[in-house]
Amino acid sequence: MRERERRILGELQEKLGYHFKDQMLLFNALCHSSYAYEVNQLGRNIKNNERLEFLGDAVVELVVCDILYNKYPEATEGEMAKTKGAVASEEVLTEIASQYELGKYIFLGKGEEKTGGRTRSSIVADTFEAVCAAIYLDAGLAKVKEIFGGKFEKAIEVFLTGQRIFDYKTALQEITQEKYRELPEYRTVKQDENGRFVVDLYLQGQRVSTGTGASKKDAEKDAAKKAYEILTSNQEDKKNGD
Repeated sequence: MRERERRILGELQEKLGYHFKDQMLLFNALCHSSYAYEVNQLGRNIKNNERLEFLGDAVVELVVCDILYNKYPEATEGEMAKTKGAVASEEVLTEIASQYELGKYIFLGKGEEKTGGRTRSSIVADTFEAVCAAIYLDAGLAKVKEIFGGKFEKAIEVFLTGQRIFDYKTALQEITQEKYRELPEYRTVKQDENGRFVVDLYLQGQRVSTGTGASKKDAEKDAAKKAYEILTSNQEDKKNGD
C-alpha cells in the first residue's frame, strides 16, 4: 500500500471512529474497479470492491431489518418490507455516506475521476455498502450497528413519519429480482401532445404498466409505482385466498 493510500485510510478511520485490524479490508472496500484496473496495469495486484459491495448489500439489509423487527413490534411484514426498500435505497445510503464525506476517500481511476465519479450516487452508495462489509468482516455485525445503527434508525423514523417519499423503483426492483430473477425494463414510448413522456414497464416480455411524467425519469417513477401496486396487490390477494 502506498503512503498516500495509508493516509486516506487513516483519515476515514478517524471519521468512522473505528480502526481496522485488517487495513486491507478497508483499502479494498474503497477501491473502485477503475482504480484497481489502472494500478494493476502498472504491476500491482489490487482487488476492487465489487465482492465487498455484494456482501455489504446483505449486511445493510440485515441491520435495517434487525432495527425494524426489534424497535417496531407492531409493524407488519408488508410495512417492514416497504420501509427496508426505502431505507436501504441508493438515495439514503448516499445521504448517510455523505455525512462521513465518503466520496473524498474513494480510490478512482483517472477517467472516472474526470467524469465526476466521486460524487456519483451509485458509486458512493456502492462504496458505502463495501465499507459496511469490511467492518462486518473485521469486527462483526455488532460493530456495523454501533457505527451506523443510529443513522439507519433516523432514516427509518424519517420514512415512517412521512418525511420521505417512497422509492417505488427500488422497491419494485427488489420484488422482481426475488420473484422473476430479472429487472424491470423501461421503454420510452413517446412524448404526448403536451410534451409529457410516456414510458411502458415490461417484465418477462409483458407490459405491466404505463407511466407519464414531465421528464423520462418521472414517467419511469410513475410506471414503477403502478407496477409495484399491481404486484403487491396480487400478493395480498393470494394471501387472503389461502
